[in-house]
Amino acid sequence: MIESRPFAIVTGASSGIGLELAREAAARGYDLLIAADRSLLEQAAELRAEGGNVVPVEVDLATREGVEALYALVKNRRIDALLANAGHGLGKGFLDQDFADVQHVINTNITGTLDLIQKVARQMRRQMSGKILITGSIAGFMPGTFQAVYNGTKAFIDSFSYALRNELKDTGVTVTCLMPGATDTDFFARADLLDTKVGTDEKADPADVAKTGFDAMEKGEAGVIAGMSNKIRAALANIVPDTMLAEQHRKMAEPGSARN
Repeated sequence: MIESRPFAIVTGASSGIGLELAREAAARGYDLLIAADRSLLEQAAELRAEGGNVVPVEVDLATREGVEALYALVKNRRIDALLANAGHGLGKGFLDQDFADVQHVINTNITGTLDLIQKVARQMRRQMSGKILITGSIAGFMPGTFQAVYNGTKAFIDSFSYALRNELKDTGVTVTCLMPGATDTDFFARADLLDTKVGTDEKADPADVAKTGFDAMEKGEAGVIAGMSNKIRAALANIVPDTMLAEQHRKMAEPGSARN
């Protein structure tokens, strides 16, 4: 890679918000390392059309080995931006889920994400510059009935992002939390939520969400909620009792609710 161009890492870049974040970065002159748990050869070819260098890496960031394999490729170069977007959901009731699936959600959304962020942020702190964008969610503001584990992981990520940002103040490194709502990606199919109201309702354009997040990261903002309707939902979540929020979420995510 030619280091005269800024360099960014984008995880979860196979589709949806992650791919759109990679497109934003490529269009703004970044060289890229893109990572996902599936082949990225087509995505890399598209992104190279913007004129930059793009390295695709197929790794499972739910594992220490996957994180180590990714970081080994970048540890000896300057990193200007980390867009930590890898994550996935899991629908249906907690007691009806396979615990291996539960653990994979936690390991992807939290453990692997934090492992990579810690490695990259230490490097950024040494170079006294860098920008980190972490994809949280407005799901972190409410109890996620029939998405209990996913919402719990996003509550962790939302909180963690703001805490890390404060720890890094005066270091030249900024942390921004992108908090989208329901977005038109393959998230709902992968989470087995296509028979739910939230899975079938109208959703935000991932390109709009990515642009909102990327702009906020480049400005060094602490966090951004994508979409006016999501800003309203987030504000209401601060005043509506958790028991009521849990019941509202049930109506959106309960299996079969798409037919109601």
